[in-house]
Amino acid sequence: EVQLQTSGGGLVQAGGSLRLSCVVSGFTRDDYTVGWFRQAPRKEREGVSWISTSDSSIYYRDSVKGRFTISSDKAKNTAYLQMNNLSPADTAVYYCALSTDFGLADTLGPLLFDFKYWGQGTLVTVSS
Repeated sequence: EVQLQTSGGGLVQAGGSLRLSCVVSGFTRDDYTVGWFRQAPRKEREGVSWISTSDSSIYYRDSVKGRFTISSDKAKNTAYLQMNNLSPADTAVYYCALSTDFGLADTLGPLLFDFKYWGQGTLVTVSS
């Protein structure tokens, strides 16, 4: 059974930082794409960032570029999302997700990747 264990959410003031972690277990293939989506109250879920382990290609949504950094440690089966200079607009429940698709995550990901596996959400609240 594939499981994604997410941690690292919390309350932070605007301008502050948080780091989310996602530990992947039960997935036996070498390559995949892992990342985060978020859903704010009364809004649709949106992709934030993901990384393909095959070529380390990365996707960021425009609103987080320059502030968020995604990374992965294949040896630990863990992905991280470092979030800096947070703003109230970043307040949302963040979900880790995994796709069996991989490669060219920045160009193909938004169009084609199917994220089949999801972790529990972690709440990120940014106060003004």
